[in-house]
Amino acid sequence: MATFLYKLGRLSFRRRHFVALIWVALLTLAGVGAASAPTAASSSFSIPGTEAQRAFDLLEKRAPEASADGAAARVVFKAPDGEKVTDPENKAAISRTVAALGSGSDQVARAADPFASRTVSKDGTTAYASVTYKVTSMELTDDSRDALEKTTDGARKGGMTVEVGGDALQAMPHTGATEIIGIAVAAVVLVITFGSLVAAGLPLLTALIGVGIGVSSITALANALDLGTTTSTLAMMIGLAVGIDYALFIVSRYRAELAEGRDREDAAGRAVGTAGSAVVFAGLTVVIALVGLAVVNIPMLTKMGVAAAGTVAIAVLIALTMIPALLGYAGRKVRPAGEKGRLFGGGRKKAAPAGTAPARTVPVQTVPAQAAPAQGAAPAKANLGTRWARFVIRRPVAVLLLGVLGLGAAAVPVTQLDLGLPDDGAQPTSTTQRKAYDLIADGFGPGYNGPLMVVTDLKGADDGKAAAAAVRKRISGLDDVLAVTPPQPDKAGDTAIISVVPSSKPSSTATEDLVHAIRDEAGAIRADSGADVMVTGTTAMNIDVSQKLNDALVPYLALVVGLAFLLLIVVFRSVLVPLKAALGFLLSVLAALGAVVAVFQWGWLGSLFGVEQTGPIMSMMPIFMVGVVFGLAMDYEVFLVTRMREAYVHGESPHEAIVTGFRHGARVVTAAAVIMIAVFAGFIGSSEQMVKMIGFGLAIAVFFDAFVVRMAIVPAVLALLGRRAWSLPRWLDRALPNVDVEGEGLKDMGDTVSGTGGERVPTGARV
Repeated sequence: MATFLYKLGRLSFRRRHFVALIWVALLTLAGVGAASAPTAASSSFSIPGTEAQRAFDLLEKRAPEASADGAAARVVFKAPDGEKVTDPENKAAISRTVAALGSGSDQVARAADPFASRTVSKDGTTAYASVTYKVTSMELTDDSRDALEKTTDGARKGGMTVEVGGDALQAMPHTGATEIIGIAVAAVVLVITFGSLVAAGLPLLTALIGVGIGVSSITALANALDLGTTTSTLAMMIGLAVGIDYALFIVSRYRAELAEGRDREDAAGRAVGTAGSAVVFAGLTVVIALVGLAVVNIPMLTKMGVAAAGTVAIAVLIALTMIPALLGYAGRKVRPAGEKGRLFGGGRKKAAPAGTAPARTVPVQTVPAQAAPAQGAAPAKANLGTRWARFVIRRPVAVLLLGVLGLGAAAVPVTQLDLGLPDDGAQPTSTTQRKAYDLIADGFGPGYNGPLMVVTDLKGADDGKAAAAAVRKRISGLDDVLAVTPPQPDKAGDTAIISVVPSSKPSSTATEDLVHAIRDEAGAIRADSGADVMVTGTTAMNIDVSQKLNDALVPYLALVVGLAFLLLIVVFRSVLVPLKAALGFLLSVLAALGAVVAVFQWGWLGSLFGVEQTGPIMSMMPIFMVGVVFGLAMDYEVFLVTRMREAYVHGESPHEAIVTGFRHGARVVTAAAVIMIAVFAGFIGSSEQMVKMIGFGLAIAVFFDAFVVRMAIVPAVLALLGRRAWSLPRWLDRALPNVDVEGEGLKDMGDTVSGTGGERVPTGARV
């Protein structure tokens, strides 16, 4: 592996024009494809294998006119103070608005007048009109949403309060300039890390090119593959973060190789051969984690994972080829590690002392790779990473206990984790969806915000009408039922829809219990009347999605962690090191989930993060955090620990290898983590609760994993294990392929300058 990548790095350095041309051509091709591709319809959303989906499929087959899974809007009218919606003037205005809603778009199936459907509150101050669409909320066009908003805006001119709830107005949340903020923070961190604008610009440039190719390709294929807009959002977020990190790893190693006296072409080859090997395996762990989302069996989630994995693969290829090519273009503008650029005061010529002879030039290859300090020269000052590693080695038990107990304390709130999918009650109070939610809850009861749809299959019943009536009566006797509408049969009379209004709000535990209670009654109903009962609707669908995600979490965790564990055994040729990596990851994810529960469910420091309404944690959070954070966390593990193994294989003691790994890798891993945290933290500013939660969860997870697990727990455990950390049973050692991540095969390569990479430098000068 290292030898192949070494040759690839040198080839890319020498043939930089050809490599750059290929990537520019790919970016252009993807851009043209995205620009010329037909506008993609929003991706459909389905949850195979759930009862709610089976009910939707049955209605689609027997009663397509019902548009059971179509988007819905609830237009809520509240009369001015001292008036009622039943007053003639207000009633006429509401009727005109409902008529306009029904004719405002071709996608509207029907708009129900509140006076005909009896959706007027008992005090007469509030009413709501239900608007049903022929397509799902994800397939609703912008024209339909604009027509809905314009009609309701016109209704407000009469003095009534008019708000719109439901999923019809749901669109991709706007996060503002979060991506730009993340890139700006990344740029500042890179400049500080490298001390050079040119060196800092390389990771940013290659990351943007990789994301551009990935997102443009997704856009070009969106219509053909039914990819939603969320697919490109995830690909952009992950691709940007790993693209910067991978390039950062290789540029950092390149500067370290220059500092050891190597010529630039050889340094580029060695950087790709060593750090590039770590990038390949780190990228593989991310790809495994993202593609593994297919285990959940939610098509939209699978597509998101595969598309993001493709963007990560592009980031790896760009880091291995385009980075050495750009290093060839940069030449002397990328300086060796420890040497400041002009921006930080470097590059200024100092006057030679009187009587000093000018420096004589020699070929760079005569400078020893591990040059000893000149006699009488002051020893190099240990950097912060070196000092920290030595501190941990001196006190490994204390550091380990402090890290584990700290993360364990942060993970305690997970014991109270309440999973669910947020409804309009979790929206910011300034939104029309939240205002409509509150108006309905105040005027009718919280359960009216999420009625359940009970689909009754009457084909097996002797008397369909009697069976439907019996189902209604049975449901009416259950706890937490506020109202049950009469059965609405389809044209053939073999299917009926019954609407059930819970007494509790849609996201409450009581409503979930009611859904399960109705489903528990299905067996008895089938035995008594032959009718088959299924519960569906938005609320039931949310419950089923949550359950499906919960059920898939353990298999997904076993698959992803298991495959990555095997991969890391090959990389590190050790069993204990991958085991420690997996356990440390689980600890950091549990701690991050605990922080999410404390902020978004309990409300701790909620005002600091703009949390206006506490509630259940999005059911997708655990599996999403496991998938994304695991892949990203392994980046730091692979880069940091491979440098330790490299030092150990080359003859250093276990403790010396830990110090060497931190001396070369701590600064880079810190910079990479800060960049990652900045990218994710930018999404905390979103107005959408779900996006805010994802941004906070990923940012805090990366913080815990990078700075507590990788920087503290990992060196403490390795210090305690000593040589046992790198041991491997002989039979397993013989069975595993030797991928040579530590670059052992490069020991005798590149000792002589070849090609155009050689240059002459003053004796004793740093290259």
